[in-house]
Amino acid sequence: MAISNSTFGSTAEDQTIINSICISCLLGNTMEKPLKLLHASLNSRVMVELRNGVEYNGVLDGYDVPHMNLVLKNADETVNTEHKAKHARVIVRGDNIIYISP
Repeated sequence: MAISNSTFGSTAEDQTIINSICISCLLGNTMEKPLKLLHASLNSRVMVELRNGVEYNGVLDGYDVPHMNLVLKNADETVNTEHKAKHARVIVRGDNIIYISP
C-alpha cells in the first residue's frame, strides 16, 4: 500500500494504526490484500466508519475499485453511538471512509 501523504504517522490515530499492523505481523497474522478482503465481504454485514463520526452497519452490496466507494443495503446509521436511521440503500464515498470491518 502506497501512502502519498508525507504526514502519515504524525498523529496518535496514525500511530495506533501502525502499531496494530506491527503487532499483527509480529503475532504471525498474515494480512490480506484490502480489495481481496472487501470482495470476500460482498453480501455480508460490514461496519463502515466515516471521518465525520458517522458509522454504517449494513450488507455490502458493491464497491468500485479505483475509489473504494461502497454500496450498502439494509444499513443502520449511527452517529456518536446513537442510532439515527435505517436505510434501504446507502452509497458511501470512498475518501470519507476511515475503516471497513467485515
